[in-house]
Amino acid sequence: MLPIDIHAAQNIALAEEVRRDAELQAVHAALARMDPSGERFATVLRDTIDQLLNGEVTGRYDWKTLYKTERTHAGTLVEINLQREFKFADGEAMDYRIAGIEVDCKYSQRFGGWMIPPEAQGHICLLVWADDYKSRWSAGLFRVREEWLNQGTNRDAKLTIKSEHRNKILWLWHDAELPENILLHMNPSDRKAVFSSTSGQQRLNELFRRVQKRRIGRNVVRTVARQKDYMKRVRGNGGSRSALRPEGILIMGDYESHRAVAMQLGLLPPREGEFISVRVARRRPHHHGAPYVILDGQAWVVATDDDPLETAPMLPSHKNLTR
Repeated sequence: MLPIDIHAAQNIALAEEVRRDAELQAVHAALARMDPSGERFATVLRDTIDQLLNGEVTGRYDWKTLYKTERTHAGTLVEINLQREFKFADGEAMDYRIAGIEVDCKYSQRFGGWMIPPEAQGHICLLVWADDYKSRWSAGLFRVREEWLNQGTNRDAKLTIKSEHRNKILWLWHDAELPENILLHMNPSDRKAVFSSTSGQQRLNELFRRVQKRRIGRNVVRTVARQKDYMKRVRGNGGSRSALRPEGILIMGDYESHRAVAMQLGLLPPREGEFISVRVARRRPHHHGAPYVILDGQAWVVATDDDPLETAPMLPSHKNLTR
């Protein structure tokens, strides 16, 4: 996740009115302190989309498969889940109080599609956008002024921001990375292979076999397994971790020791609730300077297509790791 100061350039062209708005700046500073990297915010958005899809029950992974009423409910869920995560105080006129200032929360799946209600006039809005197809999201602050809004034609008189006045938005995070919806973005033939089995365990095995070197979130596991004990289906003792060892595949979770293995192999470490799988091979001369990790007393690297199949080593305990 990009740190907030990298996005500071997005605010260079801000209108003078925004620069002078002390309340806007105070709310911006408070949110930046709560979540400097934006990772907490992005996780809330990822979890909210997954909550709507409800993959464990429905098997869905695509926003387009949501009912209209579910999509309409997305904004309310984003508002609720952000408040739960950041413990925002309730507002009196608006949704929240942040730094003692009234703030309304507006979410849109279409960038620029935020619907501003009449009662928000003069107040600050936290504008949130996330797109699962682009794996991107943004959040910014906007002081609602009538002259900066398009005239509404809908029945509840909600208005949108004129495109030429989007420079009045003080961005917290702009076009940042949304944790990937693996099932949505994976190769269609691989996805078909994953879902071809009637066994939840076999579907998970196929997922970790076909989707390697990419972070796989807990909700993906839940959607593929469609079983209450889905996490057990990943671990050893009969889960995917032990089933795929003979194929040379390691499945690392979010334990610090597993994260260290991933990093030493040159992979992105799993974040909380995530896994990453990879086929490994014993290090040989042709691997040259490839990153490696010592497991079971031997050096292992990420396998190439030319490396023979061999049983993967055991992952370290959750506490110990040697290099």
